[in-house]
Amino acid sequence: MVIKLRLLSALGAVAACFTATFATADRASAGEVLDKVRAAGAVHCGSVERPGLAAAGEGGSWQGLNVDVCRAVAAAVLGSADKIVFQEYETPKQFDSIRNGEDDLFFLTASEIDQQHLSGRVLPGPTVFIATHAVMVPKGSPEKHVADLAGSTICYLAPSTVENSVNAFFDRIGKPFLPRPFTEDGEMVDAYKVQYCHALAYERTMLATLADDGGINNLKNRILPEPVASFPVMAATPVRDGQWSAIVAWTVHTLISAERPEGKWYHGGVKSLPVDGADLGLDKGWQDRVVKAVGHYGDIYDRHLGKTSALGIARGPNANQIAGGLLMGPFLE
Repeated sequence: MVIKLRLLSALGAVAACFTATFATADRASAGEVLDKVRAAGAVHCGSVERPGLAAAGEGGSWQGLNVDVCRAVAAAVLGSADKIVFQEYETPKQFDSIRNGEDDLFFLTASEIDQQHLSGRVLPGPTVFIATHAVMVPKGSPEKHVADLAGSTICYLAPSTVENSVNAFFDRIGKPFLPRPFTEDGEMVDAYKVQYCHALAYERTMLATLADDGGINNLKNRILPEPVASFPVMAATPVRDGQWSAIVAWTVHTLISAERPEGKWYHGGVKSLPVDGADLGLDKGWQDRVVKAVGHYGDIYDRHLGKTSALGIARGPNANQIAGGLLMGPFLE
């Protein structure tokens, strides 16, 4: 009996040893990206250039919704929204900063992840923007909806996801159109301005930047209301650090949920989603600091894409769920 007890005691000690070893390994590996960010003193982010989301401003500084989300994460982790480094992803070499672990936060679509073979390297996180493919026509044209363009000429880039979206839309409604594909966007836009094609299909944010530029004919334009396709831009993180992915996700959710108004039965603002910073390796006041630095999601949207921006794009699917949109962050019930 004594021998059995001693054996069990020895086995328990061995098991405890293994448990402690693995727990120590977990603690050592957890927070790898967070440790890197704190050591560098900056959050490194990147995105494909998109008007209103990420665009180089005067002096080379980047501005847009994606940039402000990056700044929000920096405020959460480093205490200052200014401690970021932002870069554009356009060439395969630029995407190497994701593959090589140089960047910490990437704003990507599913198509970009697939085209760059990044599915095993990034963790798709929460949606920060629902992008749409839309169609623009001359302001005086009779069409009210995209379906009214059956039989008309439409310019788009090819090969591109916009090409796929336009063809899929007209296949779905069972009507033909006359395609005018281009390989260069400058040539495509010029062709539309002289009405070589009656309509122009592009990402809605791009169309918003082009609508007021009528070219030599001073063409007036309007964007038809319904999208031909919608797709999310996601806040993606490296797969190697779950703690960092959680910090980014909870930061995005904080921005979205903070837009909720105070009500009789629910808290509003930051109080609608209190997240314990200690569980994330952050301090107690991290959420208040985030919203103070960049505002809630609605503030960010209006600043770069909405009513107080040059683009003037209505919230549409990017409205909060409480206002009939598709964006929803978790909140305390």
